[in-house]
Amino acid sequence: MDTYLKPTPWDKRNFHINTYELTSTSEEALQETNQIEGHFTLKIDPTINTEKLYKYGFYYTDTLIEPVCQKSKLKLFKQDGMELSRDYDKAHILEIAGEVFTNGRFHRDFNIPNFMADHRYKNWVNDLIQADKIVALIYGNHLAGFFAYDSNKVLLLAMDKSYRGRGLAKSFTSHCVDELFRIGNYEEVRTSISPSNPASLNVFISLGFRLNGAVDVYHKLNGSLPVGV
Repeated sequence: MDTYLKPTPWDKRNFHINTYELTSTSEEALQETNQIEGHFTLKIDPTINTEKLYKYGFYYTDTLIEPVCQKSKLKLFKQDGMELSRDYDKAHILEIAGEVFTNGRFHRDFNIPNFMADHRYKNWVNDLIQADKIVALIYGNHLAGFFAYDSNKVLLLAMDKSYRGRGLAKSFTSHCVDELFRIGNYEEVRTSISPSNPASLNVFISLGFRLNGAVDVYHKLNGSLPVGV
């Protein structure tokens, strides 16, 4: 039997229930989510009529905007004492990851406890550490943050709480993007940002990024999460 559900095991390990991403918005795909227990994610064009999504129990969680930067357009903001390194304290990276990503779509999903959403980010960052896709920000010889990437996409950017609000965001982000251009000799770098994080969005725009469309993200829970595990 054809299925419109793509398993997402990286989410299942955090929520302890079967998790899926829908590959279609068809009536058949939506009906399939009524037939099994699980947590479901659906990403759609924001212009799509959402009436049938609500009919099948889906609810809005977030919008992801895609900023894109051409190599020739990047504005690099230099900062004395700042460097990037692959030699870092993994425990410190995970500590930052555990307390900085609090506005993501899983934190905004009222069916998912915050501690599960926190675990998801920490596990994701740990996976990226194992895959050597994390680069640390060193400022004044101290670990101040990190960025994670996959191919030409910036996946995550985070700063230690003691370094936020010190005017380092543009320098840090521009150095990360420049490093990504260098790593893969890319002509274009992408990222995705929720409009609930306007400060980050404004930083990327100030570096030469331009907005390149968006997707709305809907979730559905059919069943219940074993929150006592």
